Amino acid sequence: MADTITSNLGLDRPETGDDAVVPFTLENLDTRGRSVRLGAALDAMLKRHDYPPPVARLLGEAVALAALIGSSLKFEGRFILQTQTDGPVNLLVVDFDAPDGVRAYARFDEAELDAAVASGRARPGELLGKGHLAMTIDQGEHMERYQGIVALEGDSLEEVAHTYFMQSEQIPTHVRLAVAELSQRGDPVSHWRAGGVLIQHLPDHGMAVMPDLPGDGDFDNPETADPDFVEPDSWTRARTLLSTVEDAELADPTVSPEQLLFRLYHETGVRVFEPTAIEERCTCSAERIEDMLRNSFSSEERAEMAVDGQIEVVCEFCSSAYHFNPHQFETSN
Repeated sequence: MADTITSNLGLDRPETGDDAVVPFTLENLDTRGRSVRLGAALDAMLKRHDYPPPVARLLGEAVALAALIGSSLKFEGRFILQTQTDGPVNLLVVDFDAPDGVRAYARFDEAELDAAVASGRARPGELLGKGHLAMTIDQGEHMERYQGIVALEGDSLEEVAHTYFMQSEQIPTHVRLAVAELSQRGDPVSHWRAGGVLIQHLPDHGMAVMPDLPGDGDFDNPETADPDFVEPDSWTRARTLLSTVEDAELADPTVSPEQLLFRLYHETGVRVFEPTAIEERCTCSAERIEDMLRNSFSSEERAEMAVDGQIEVVCEFCSSAYHFNPHQFETSN
């Protein structure tokens, strides 16, 4: 069900709160998009690992970006956003389990991070360094995986996302992301929050589905980009209006996605759709890890892993610890 936002936010449902994605269209501007607001789910992911603030902000942006893209999948599958770089934060992984689960992990060099912060080189682009961003859509073991890769160039994940969509899929796209650590009245503990908006220009034929899905774009051939593309006035206006949003607005817990979209697009008109809830959810399990240990390692390798007679495997995402007796696999081999 869709609602056209009026001046008094005349929705036939409550305004959307935290940990949700709200799809919307700007029909008069030939544009559609999604708005995400993350609260408790993001806070749990970041605090579990006690990431330093620069790392937490960077990973929070990656989670918001992955939620904006992954929530567009129309099938059960996984969307994986991953960076591999030579900077202080050398790995970011966000695993979006469609339609509503997300988990994330960052790897960083503490000494390099401290040096970067001390010298004032703590912008996202400086923390990531040189490398690449990969976006992967995994539809399951019996289906082909789709992947797009782009060099990490620019000062932020926003800029990298713009480059990715233009090079890999030739879709005019604009993204705004913001992450903040805020304290609310009456709560002495600060909490991590994030917000983001992604808009894309609709093709001339008005296709309603998201063209950033597998099969709708050429993931690996940036040579096919149209050199004669002229930005339509409608897209220029949609993009310019989104550029005016402040970071504080994106992360503000008192501003719902519907309120934010009305502030930006009330003059042109905006239609919102039912939100999709997002939850922090890890896909690890004892059964999966047991299968991995059984099928990927020899009995000698498993014996070498054991400490005090136990193999311990800790999930990098959720920090859950699993314990196995190395001899329990022998009868299965």
